[in-house]
Amino acid sequence: MEPSSPAAARPALVPDAVRDAMVALRHDLHRHPELSSQEHRTAAALEAALAPLAPVSVTRVAGTGVVARLRGRNPHAPVVAVRGDIDALPIHEATGLPWASVHPGVMHACGHDVHASWAVGAAHLLTAEPAEGDVLVVLQPAEETGDGAVRVLASGALDGVAAIFGAHVDRRFPVGQVVAQPGPLAAAADTFTITLTGAGAHGARPQEARDPVVGVAALVMALQTIVARRVHPATPAVVTVATLRAGEALNVIPETASCGGTLRSTDPDTRALLAREVEAIARGVAATHGLSADVQFQWGPPPIVNPERPAAWARAAVERLLGPESVVPLGITNMAGEDFAAYMETIPGCFLRVGARLDGEAVIAAHQPTFYAVDEALPVGAAVLAETARIASAALAREAGVTA
Repeated sequence: MEPSSPAAARPALVPDAVRDAMVALRHDLHRHPELSSQEHRTAAALEAALAPLAPVSVTRVAGTGVVARLRGRNPHAPVVAVRGDIDALPIHEATGLPWASVHPGVMHACGHDVHASWAVGAAHLLTAEPAEGDVLVVLQPAEETGDGAVRVLASGALDGVAAIFGAHVDRRFPVGQVVAQPGPLAAAADTFTITLTGAGAHGARPQEARDPVVGVAALVMALQTIVARRVHPATPAVVTVATLRAGEALNVIPETASCGGTLRSTDPDTRALLAREVEAIARGVAATHGLSADVQFQWGPPPIVNPERPAAWARAAVERLLGPESVVPLGITNMAGEDFAAYMETIPGCFLRVGARLDGEAVIAAHQPTFYAVDEALPVGAAVLAETARIASAALAREAGVTA
């Protein structure tokens, strides 16, 4: 019988005890999810899971984040980091798993329970077989709100780190397949809110109003022309209007109406163009309808664009552990955001996608009530992150001339 995945044809990636510890931790975190910046129980559980490894230090950062420092073989070698995010989403779980969320309306619908657990698993592996230099295991809060990585950086915990690596589960791929490639891997994720203000009136006498509801309806349709008529057809971009708000009574034209949504792009020029066009169209539509427009932007994570060299280290790790056939292309332009990008603005690094379903299982998109990643993804993520850290650490140490 042929193996069900490339990983199955090779020796175990992690010792049984490490796998069992990761699975138990993952089930505990999944059962007790916590929203962004509220991960107090999660942080305590992660600290407890790291304690037996006797790391050099375990530090709380950014409120509910945890950073553990693992000793390398050479105290003079550059420091590298691996990151796992830890927060959950405001979604009611419908997986039917025996270890499903016990908190109504909150679940790990994006796999962060897995990311946190395989980061702890990587810590086990790096304790047993250290990298050349010290390694920081970063267990980051508030990825889903887009500000966790920024807060970890602001804490100073990553000052001096020479490279950083992270990974995300992906049920489009079976266990044993890993995306480790240079180039764009996630999009900038910005948001906008537009409020149109006119003059209210009785619903029976619209001529006495300057109707913002009609204006916002026209605005929603006009915003759809940005990607269709302002962005080059070969350039990835998304403008999505996701909220509409206006009025309370069925016979009253309100004074204000608003809409909001998200902008996605993979390069700085397109990111700037989308914002310019949103503002220009909002003000133009408002003027046409005799309204005023207030346009607000909230800048989210920038795009992730993996550099060649860190991606090569990650690819080498996957090939060494799983074989060349396990490295697969992403195959799409991913327009989802990921705040790991904030680290990569100042620290070289690479972000991976790790297969998270068994062969024959359905592809389930993240951020929905039935999403889950299989436990079999845990050893792959832990081993790949640990080995990537070792390869990067050795290369950086050689470059710095501090190898033993």
